[in-house]
Amino acid sequence: MSSTFQPNLDFEAATTAAEDGEALIIDLDGYEGPLHVLLALARTQKVDLMQLSILKLAEQYLSFVQQARKVRFSLAADYLVMASWLAYLKSRLLLPKPDRPKAEEPPAEEMAAQLAFRLAKLDAMRKASEELRDRPKLRQEVFVRGDPEAIKVIPSARLEGDLYGLMSAYIDQRRKEQGRHYSPRAPQAYPLEDARDRLRHMLPDLDRWTPLSGVAPLKPSGEGPSQASYTASTLSAGLELVKEGAMEVRQLEAFADLYLRARKRAAA
Repeated sequence: MSSTFQPNLDFEAATTAAEDGEALIIDLDGYEGPLHVLLALARTQKVDLMQLSILKLAEQYLSFVQQARKVRFSLAADYLVMASWLAYLKSRLLLPKPDRPKAEEPPAEEMAAQLAFRLAKLDAMRKASEELRDRPKLRQEVFVRGDPEAIKVIPSARLEGDLYGLMSAYIDQRRKEQGRHYSPRAPQAYPLEDARDRLRHMLPDLDRWTPLSGVAPLKPSGEGPSQASYTASTLSAGLELVKEGAMEVRQLEAFADLYLRARKRAAA
């Protein structure tokens, strides 16, 4: 694998090229720290980040730092610290384990597992950020529906008070509601006796079929019974006269107009 230095490429291009195995592209301005460099190098191993070879990763990073220092001598201190720490970790992994390990230092395998866990966590964070970045953007790919009828509540002032004031306001409102009395107006109806007497006087003139609307009286202007009351009372009175045999009622079909006339025998 050849190594080249291209300072104008971003981290995504460097990572893609490193994963393809064509070249190790070094761009110190594009990386956000030595962990990102380690993540790009770890991806070239094509294995799970928790199962990667720390020894191989240390060799790749040391080679990276050596190539970068040839082009840019003033390398960041973080990269050099990571290089020294990886060299120390590599030496501890290669050297035989001491019979009495130091109590203040964890085992080399545990340190390598912690590094692998940090790289896996960093990779998950970058994938999550890329998924969020690739989501449809509001007012670019996604447009919300306008709601002109939406009501926006703008508070005029901040309400201040205590529990006593709240209870007093509630009691005053309840007293005002108890003082209000609603008495609906009694409905007025056209008396059935008046409708019956009126129809009896009209029997001599009802010698042909006449619609109910033409027989019922019209509502006079002003207050009084409604037109529906005049019509209903006239119909009820006509049915009573039909029962007595003085009138006939006909309806050609359901919900059609009603027709009334005096019986010929009663008229004779």
